[in-house]
Amino acid sequence: MKTDRFSIIQGNAFELIKQVKDKSVDLILTDPPYNIGKHSRGNIKFDWRPEINNDIADWDKGDFNPKNIADDFVRVLKPNGNLFIFCSYNLIGQWYEALDHQFDTTTYMIWHKTNPTPKFFKNGFLNSCELLLCCWNKKHKWNFTAQNEMHNFFESPICAGKERLKDPKHPTQKPVALLQHIIRIASDEEDLVFDPFMGVGSTGKSSLLLKRKFVGIEIDETYYNATKKRLLDDTSL
Repeated sequence: MKTDRFSIIQGNAFELIKQVKDKSVDLILTDPPYNIGKHSRGNIKFDWRPEINNDIADWDKGDFNPKNIADDFVRVLKPNGNLFIFCSYNLIGQWYEALDHQFDTTTYMIWHKTNPTPKFFKNGFLNSCELLLCCWNKKHKWNFTAQNEMHNFFESPICAGKERLKDPKHPTQKPVALLQHIIRIASDEEDLVFDPFMGVGSTGKSSLLLKRKFVGIEIDETYYNATKKRLLDDTSL
């Protein structure tokens, strides 16, 4: 589907990214698979509340290799563009290895979730932080206005209430507040934001609300259709 503000495609990101023009994207902001399914011990069931989803989703049971798409990220990004990739502890090293030598700066950002999934048995740390790998070159686009915006740490709750889609429910839906913070500081109005693993379109919605343009790819038909509806609905988060 294509409009004057966004273009979304259903299909395989590894294949469809080949159709994106060289040096055409101002900001890549994406949330690929984390490869954490293999570490899961299964969902935790309770009699008095919904079960806790430790298995996350089928896409995290595969073997995602950052090297299979990293070169295309570099190819489509403009020289002054920025790259933000949500990732987990077990993949950040692979992302670093695939991208660090291709940028002047490679660093990280932390999203602290103020309301993470509880651990009722108190048998380990809460999963309250997620990592983002961040890459850019000299003379990149940056819109900080104050020192307190420059922390590589952002705190917000996970999606809940009106913002959380119920049908379909995406297990790793990211909050608009976090995505808008990144989009605002790392791109300008009318810039093109690209998310090849767009899920239910949170990056796309955040981009449109901030007067950016958006291109997204999603392999799952249900999530693609949810994104289409969401981006066409001006009142939806």
